[in-house]
Amino acid sequence: MGQSLRALHESEDSGRLLDPKAAWGVLSTPQGAPSGSATVCRDAVSPRWDPTKPHHRDARPSDRSREVAPATSLRRPHSYPYRVTTPELLHRALHAPGPRPLPDEAAHLLRTLNAPPRLAAHLRLVHDVAYELVEWLEQRYPALQLDREAVLFGAATHDVGKAVHVRELSGPGSAHEEAGRELLLAHGTAPELARFAATHATWTLPDIGLEDLLVSVADKIWKNKRVPELEDLVVRRLAEVSGRAVWEEFLDLDDALTAVGEGAQERLAFQAAHPV
Repeated sequence: MGQSLRALHESEDSGRLLDPKAAWGVLSTPQGAPSGSATVCRDAVSPRWDPTKPHHRDARPSDRSREVAPATSLRRPHSYPYRVTTPELLHRALHAPGPRPLPDEAAHLLRTLNAPPRLAAHLRLVHDVAYELVEWLEQRYPALQLDREAVLFGAATHDVGKAVHVRELSGPGSAHEEAGRELLLAHGTAPELARFAATHATWTLPDIGLEDLLVSVADKIWKNKRVPELEDLVVRRLAEVSGRAVWEEFLDLDDALTAVGEGAQERLAFQAAHPV
């Protein structure tokens, strides 16, 4: 099983998909997990299918995959060809030592959606960085009007749409943005909190709030990616509050983001340790 998961990680990192037979070990129920607890994609082909056997003859390979590896749910068959989600793997992504835990509401939503473990890991990382940024801002700018809880919730749920558009966990795409906002609204999240799922990748809107900008920054700097035009928008907001020169605010923010970025390799390793 360990070799199969490593093979799956290597396949995701390289952008290649595993051969169905090679992926079969990944789709089996993990050792120690309850029987039938794996979530198997419908299009996976079982190498154990044998048309010479009477009980196999009339079954397509995709049907046989369900019988060989029973699943509690067969979700999003076309989102990611070979993925496995079990309650154990998701629990590990939500509670493994490392980043701060997600807000209870966000963690509950991910469990309800049976979200990919890697998504849970990523949201923990971005939420953790957002927490550090908010702490830094509140200490330096006591007069700053900032909705701390909104920033943290936005960071904890910004990519929740990837629970539906799973391919966008390992490749480009923006379908998860509006899908995430709609998903949060459907689960009772207030519109002012659901908005971050749609705004985290768009920071040029005329009425964009500082909270939205901070979620966007956290979603970049967790892996030490710097976006000058985004950071400039934050610098201007801070200069308005402090009354200091823009270049002074830039230097201070640059130092803070550089310090956060130094932990990027550890964060990337934490995320990669959890399967899609």
